[in-house]
Amino acid sequence: MMVIRPIKASDWDALWDMAHKTGVGFTSLQPDEERVLAKLQWALESFDSPVALEEALYLFVLEDTTNGKVAGICAIESAVGMSDPWYNYRVNTQVHSSRELGVYNKVETLTLCNDHTGYSELCTLFLLPEYRHSRNGHLLSKSRFLFMAEFPRRFSEGVIAEMRGYSDENGVSPFWEALGRHFFSVDFAHADQATARSKVFVAELMPRHPIYLNLLPEEAQQVVGLTHDATTPARKLLESEGMRYSGCVAIFDAGPLMEARIQDIRLVRESRYFKVHVDDEREPHGEPWLLANTKFHDYRCAMSKVAFCGNNIVCVTGEQADALRVDEGDTLRVVHLLPHRAV
Repeated sequence: MMVIRPIKASDWDALWDMAHKTGVGFTSLQPDEERVLAKLQWALESFDSPVALEEALYLFVLEDTTNGKVAGICAIESAVGMSDPWYNYRVNTQVHSSRELGVYNKVETLTLCNDHTGYSELCTLFLLPEYRHSRNGHLLSKSRFLFMAEFPRRFSEGVIAEMRGYSDENGVSPFWEALGRHFFSVDFAHADQATARSKVFVAELMPRHPIYLNLLPEEAQQVVGLTHDATTPARKLLESEGMRYSGCVAIFDAGPLMEARIQDIRLVRESRYFKVHVDDEREPHGEPWLLANTKFHDYRCAMSKVAFCGNNIVCVTGEQADALRVDEGDTLRVVHLLPHRAV
């Protein structure tokens, strides 16, 4: 059975291994031992703190209970940009016209902004290739929404997700080559890794004035707001739950920034509480559901077919109850895994 749980100190080896597999452009987890250790420590402190931290990192792992292997990771930052600046380019439109010449042109521009400072962020989503089946990616991504639904005071009203932008099979970003390289004088991978340590140099080196997109090479213009092939499924999944392109893009690869109000997310709106009845005899049926307990330090979320046995009662097997850390009479937050139109 696949189950989501908070990361533990003993997951270090799995986290470090994944840092070597994420690839160029996956800014939040690169093979930098100091930074990965800092991320793990931040997550452990966030879960252990008796009060909600202003800047918390809730890092989860997807565990295969059949063998104890960590198959994936996902995270939520409670608020971005509070101590380290959060930069994006906002895509705007400017009109240049001349009645005398009969010219009317609409031109897109990029303007450096901090518009999403304080928003909660969905981040660090990675699933091992051998587990990219059976809707494991759905469980990994969507489990975070149920956690936010259960503990809303730990998060902002708005949530964002920065999608990895387009780069070719060699890890080269056309947008970076056309713009960023001129100001940073390093390759894309180097700059991407540097932002994992600090974003201060972005303000020091990036142009503050609007950038006219039509002055960039055509290949760079075409990838603004475009998602990396490996990240496209994650974008579609978020869109199916109510997140939308914000009009902002990442400063290095021009990947799209998705946003929504947490309360507008389908999973948050539709999830309901059910009491647990443990029954190994009742046959589960129908479409898969997301099931999450209501515990903070011992949060668990799983995906399964279940049976409903009475008013606001969900029947689970003993194996499911053990995986979800619940007993007879406990409460689960339950919601359809997929939007109704997709069932």
